[in-house]
Amino acid sequence: MIYKTYKDLKVSQLGLGLMRLPVCGERGPIDFGAARDIVRYAYEHGVNYFDTAYRYHQGESETFIGKVIKEYPRSSLCLASKIPGHMMSYRDGRIVGIGYLTGFDLTTIPDIFEEQLRKCQTGYFDVYMLHNLSEGSYDFYTNEELGIVRYLQRQKEAGRIRYLGFSSHGSAETIERFLKWAGGIFEIVQIQLNYLDWTIQNAAAKYEVLTKHGIPVIAMEPVRGGKLASPGEKAAAALNAARPDSSAASWAFRYLQSLPNLFVALSGMSTLAQIEENVGLFSSRYEPMPDSEKAVLRKALEAVADMIPCTACRYCTDDCPARLDIPRLISMYNEANFGSPDIFKTANETLGEAGRPSACISCGVCAKLCPQGIDVPGVLAKFAGAVRDA
Repeated sequence: MIYKTYKDLKVSQLGLGLMRLPVCGERGPIDFGAARDIVRYAYEHGVNYFDTAYRYHQGESETFIGKVIKEYPRSSLCLASKIPGHMMSYRDGRIVGIGYLTGFDLTTIPDIFEEQLRKCQTGYFDVYMLHNLSEGSYDFYTNEELGIVRYLQRQKEAGRIRYLGFSSHGSAETIERFLKWAGGIFEIVQIQLNYLDWTIQNAAAKYEVLTKHGIPVIAMEPVRGGKLASPGEKAAAALNAARPDSSAASWAFRYLQSLPNLFVALSGMSTLAQIEENVGLFSSRYEPMPDSEKAVLRKALEAVADMIPCTACRYCTDDCPARLDIPRLISMYNEANFGSPDIFKTANETLGEAGRPSACISCGVCAKLCPQGIDVPGVLAKFAGAVRDA
């Protein structure tokens, strides 16, 4: 396993994200046995970075990893979690949940932090992050009266947090502004980073901001929620012609290995096959991508650049009044637009009336919650039209 070191923190460059663990049924609870097998395989093959958050798997992710890591010496692994300020607002002196926290009985930031420690069955987090520092959450996280950052600093001084960080889907300008406001407090930052978003979401600028500040980068969505593992026939053909024995996913990870300031490539692996392949890619060889292969990627990008940038984070689904499986619908739409037009007909035949894109009422709640800024109602309207015409 390839390891990277920042101060006294030594972590595997491949990290296991705990947002996409295998579940029972289509949208049921975590399949504990299957998920534990994934964590065990990861740990036994050198992966020591595990990333969770307050509401991953409807709040079950932290409880799950807390049970599993009890099998191992606590000091042998790095546990990261996040405070869900991106789904909170501060009104009249009290915290109010929004998005997937709407209706939750939220009390104080200390209460939430203590709850997370209890669920994870640990006395400290190796890395603790503000979840999605962005234009929408900036004012909440910097609210002086609320004092979130001051509180977390005290927890760090008490040894309950080793390193403070934040994840972000915000712009490079917002990240720069926040780092200047924080004054060197935050040491690790997680951004959406892959060869597609390097351009279309300007991840290049975010990476450069963090590198300039000497902050190591954790890459989330390295294969874009699986999209870059199956990028479509044209893109796959271009990659396969250059490296016949390499998977599409390996191109995505090797691209990241070319970035000197990459600390961890954080992948949400939901099957043993996925983690076996990815562990192999990070097992011992550091194989950055030469310029000639980056040129091949640019050619492949021509076939995928029009993808709707959904990463299946599911932030949009909890408050959808029509109860639509929006990530699934967008995935079908992307697939149809990339060489599988029969999907439109299949959608009409297999999706119940309540599950079709035409069931969208265009309320716009999903668009407000989407970290990617997707016009979800607009996409579903186009999909609905294509389904009607199929």
